Amino acid sequence: MDELRVVFSDDHVVVIDKPAGMPSVPARTPLDPPSAAVRLAARFGPVEAVHRLDRDTSGLLVMARSPEARAALGRAFERRSVAKRYLAVVGERLPGDRGEICQPLGPDPLAPPRQRIDPIEGRLAVTRWWQIAARGVAGGERTLVVLEPVTGRSHQLRAHLAWLGSPIVGDRLYGGPEADRLALHAAWIGFPRPAHGRWISASVPPPPEPAWAAFPSGLDQVCRSVGRSADSPTCDQ
Repeated sequence: MDELRVVFSDDHVVVIDKPAGMPSVPARTPLDPPSAAVRLAARFGPVEAVHRLDRDTSGLLVMARSPEARAALGRAFERRSVAKRYLAVVGERLPGDRGEICQPLGPDPLAPPRQRIDPIEGRLAVTRWWQIAARGVAGGERTLVVLEPVTGRSHQLRAHLAWLGSPIVGDRLYGGPEADRLALHAAWIGFPRPAHGRWISASVPPPPEPAWAAFPSGLDQVCRSVGRSADSPTCDQ
């Protein structure tokens, strides 16, 4: 498994680039690989995730190094003053250049851990998306999209794109096109630093894996642009 990379650290937080396949926090069974939190503890002491990435999702993850930092970042998430952007590769073009999905989500009791659209008991879930580029590949088409989760529900991006008819490449749980790994990457995050409240942001490109190979250039630029302008991210293709 790829090793995680520290992108930023201070006395209060650690921001890492988590590889796909690594749990964010300790898993439920000893058969699972060591989590990002456990691996970081050897270097930074005890840390606590202030949000989660699915095990199969790569990219930026923020860990708190103290209870005070955890509380401050928790308040920032509650106030929606933390901004996140993801990159994904899907198997179909989306219906337009951009849009917003507002569909409540709840657990699917017939197929855990799947989430399903549940207008009766589901919780509010909102995802904004921008279509960046499309490429023909053997056996079909691939589309690069930027995703902004306005809310933070479990599997929100994966379930919403599947509902839209464009599941993420490699997402076996939601019917995505076959691939070695899930093509979902947390590319950019911005948040107020617990020490003084000043804004900090970070971006990382996706890992060099086959799912991203249809977009050989421009991914670095997309990662930078999604932080600067959520209204019109562009890819130099």
